[in-house]
Amino acid sequence: MKAIFLLSFVVALAISGCVGKQVTSQPTEKSTPTTIQPTLTPATVAVEIKGFAYNPANITISKGTTVVWTQNDSVSHTVTIASGTGFDSGTLNQGQTFSYTFNEAGTFIYGCSIHPRMSGKIIVQ
Repeated sequence: MKAIFLLSFVVALAISGCVGKQVTSQPTEKSTPTTIQPTLTPATVAVEIKGFAYNPANITISKGTTVVWTQNDSVSHTVTIASGTGFDSGTLNQGQTFSYTFNEAGTFIYGCSIHPRMSGKIIVQ
């Protein structure tokens, strides 16, 4: 009977997580506070489209940064990579935005497919 009671007690301790832990009524030493690291959010950079130009036209960013273009001009524009595959906003009317996250390092030249004299450059480090 004592063996069953003892076994039941050990099982109850194991379930409660007390097995292997020292229980003491003595006060313990003061512990050092834990430092909590803030959650890092991806960076976002804004580029305005106005006056037939991208402002700023040239930017340098880190990998993982999202660039958000806001079209504030009275005529339609695009944000289109100049060569190769990549991003293309399609036609943006006044008040619309386009965003793209740059996950690879490199230099990206872009422009407006409607107005070829508009251009910008993004360097991703």
